[in-house]
Amino acid sequence: MPPTKAELKQALVAALEATLQVLENAHAAAREGATHDEAKPENDKDTRALEASYLARGQAVRIEELRGALAEVRAMPLAVPRGGAGVGALVWATEEGPEVGFFIAPHGGGTKLPGGVQVVTPRSPLGLALLGKRPGDVCELTLQGRSRELEVTRVE
Repeated sequence: MPPTKAELKQALVAALEATLQVLENAHAAAREGATHDEAKPENDKDTRALEASYLARGQAVRIEELRGALAEVRAMPLAVPRGGAGVGALVWATEEGPEVGFFIAPHGGGTKLPGGVQVVTPRSPLGLALLGKRPGDVCELTLQGRSRELEVTRVE
């Protein structure tokens, strides 16, 4: 039995939380490296501490972005779309083979979820092509130089 949208949302939240944990650990290590006694410059050309502080700052920014993304995914509605596929929709389509599932979410594009469902964002070419689609609609798009045609079979 394919996973429900609630289960897919929960799996996406878990994947984003895991990524956040990795980033937080890396940020802590970079921050410690920037302030450690051994990072003190030995001469005016030694920029190890400065470089580590730039890395830590960049990671801090990415962490805040990911926290915002997590909040958006947690707040994402899962109602059945009335005007075609939108954020929170689970779109099933065929492309030269078995049916494949795409979960349209505000963040987490490319994440593989249970049941072989892939997360697409509305900003991605595939996500954009799926927006507003209903069963029976055909999406034509070019990805990585390859033309693709998907027929939407179900929108949940």
